[in-house]
Amino acid sequence: MSFEAKINAGSFKDSIESISRLVDEIKLNINQEGISSVSADPANVAMVMFKLKKEGFEEFHVDEEMTIGFDLNRLEDILSVASMGDEIEMQSEEGNQLSIKVSGFDYKISLLDPSTIQQEPKVPDLDLPARIVLEGNKIRKAVRASEKVSDYLVFSTKDDKFIITAEGDNDSVKMELDESQLINIETSEDVRSIFSLDYLADMSKSIKKASETKIRLGTDYPVKINFNIVDENGEVEYLLAPRIESESTTSP
Repeated sequence: MSFEAKINAGSFKDSIESISRLVDEIKLNINQEGISSVSADPANVAMVMFKLKKEGFEEFHVDEEMTIGFDLNRLEDILSVASMGDEIEMQSEEGNQLSIKVSGFDYKISLLDPSTIQQEPKVPDLDLPARIVLEGNKIRKAVRASEKVSDYLVFSTKDDKFIITAEGDNDSVKMELDESQLINIETSEDVRSIFSLDYLADMSKSIKKASETKIRLGTDYPVKINFNIVDENGEVEYLLAPRIESESTTSP
């Protein structure tokens, strides 16, 4: 089995970072259509689904479907030497190794045995009643403001508004976005769910780069957050479980 690819360094960095926000190791599935992975964080609170079509690469070849294991921390160390305009060349080699050429360096890294990596989780089929589309940087701004007052964040909808709220012991912050401030909002009912700010803070670092971010939301259900990467040739979807309502997270 052989795999060869060439891709813009900035595009590949964005792709890998969107996954490494949650996990350190992945099984990367490679076939004629491109590359993909499905991973859950160690606590099974969040999932990340990643796809990058072959059209997102400058060159892409695989002779048969294969799965390889990556240590994302090691890969990010290598990518850190690249400038945004650089190209990255990858080629599988004998001995379960991958050659990576970037910025004049030729790295050879040992791949992980996929059988030693956590099994790909089953993605739940959720029919969520609220759909919000907005610029990704608005989520990042709301998360950063919320971090100053709380360790959780509430997503809710009411009267065709998307509302982001955080409440601490003494302080609170709220952002309301109406139809004029959103790209789109569709909801058949008002919804409300609470989420860990730690996870959303990590996710929002990748989400902020997206011109359009799609959120699917229900009441006390996981939230789906979806956005495109690499000139819409790639897609990332986060799934985050809600926090259980308690006295400390209930509005007075």
